[in-house]
Amino acid sequence: MQKMNYFTAAALLLLPSLLFLQTTHAIIFNIKNNCPYTIWPAAVPGGGRRLDSGQTWTLGFPSRCKLAKIWARTNCTFDTSGRGKCLTGDCNGDLQCKSYGSPPHTLAEYGLNSFNHHDYYDVSVMEGFNVPIEFTPTNNGCTRPVRCAGDITGQCPTQLKTPGGCHNPCTVFKTTQYCCHSGPCHPTDLSRFFKTRCKDAFTFPEDEPTSTFLCPPATSYRVVFCP
Repeated sequence: MQKMNYFTAAALLLLPSLLFLQTTHAIIFNIKNNCPYTIWPAAVPGGGRRLDSGQTWTLGFPSRCKLAKIWARTNCTFDTSGRGKCLTGDCNGDLQCKSYGSPPHTLAEYGLNSFNHHDYYDVSVMEGFNVPIEFTPTNNGCTRPVRCAGDITGQCPTQLKTPGGCHNPCTVFKTTQYCCHSGPCHPTDLSRFFKTRCKDAFTFPEDEPTSTFLCPPATSYRVVFCP
């Protein structure tokens, strides 16, 4: 009887820990590399890793996660300590990203409870474009995919071209016209270059009405590079 009480007590002590694991990682992101080449996806929070063609990385985000950003890095080299560099999307030379990536990189963004008790998700080219992407909710009756898979790099305007990708005009010119520092903010010919090829993407700072999508809280998602 004493032995049974000991194990019962131990199980009761473990129960809160098991419940914590179940509830603090309620939002699942499945990140797949569908490209014919290796990428090094990154997530803040979440870190980063190498992902060869066809491989998937599954991340569990806490249900209280306020904001998450996911992107691909390309042409990376890292040493055994996880230090190195990437041609696009580099995050201060870390394999395990703790900071956001350097442009250009195509970005999947998620925000908790930001619009009338709904979560939002979007694909943004405000940091430019490097790898085609599709961002899709996978549960809670929310199924609207958002993608940017046009030939942005191949057709990139000369003034935005850079090795491995295409810059957003705000990144290059840093002016109010493109970055909307103050006053009225409108699309430009350069932001329209992105919009005509990626109609759902966030292309300039006040592009929310056509580029921000909502799901119920605790929805999980799939991110596919090269959909």
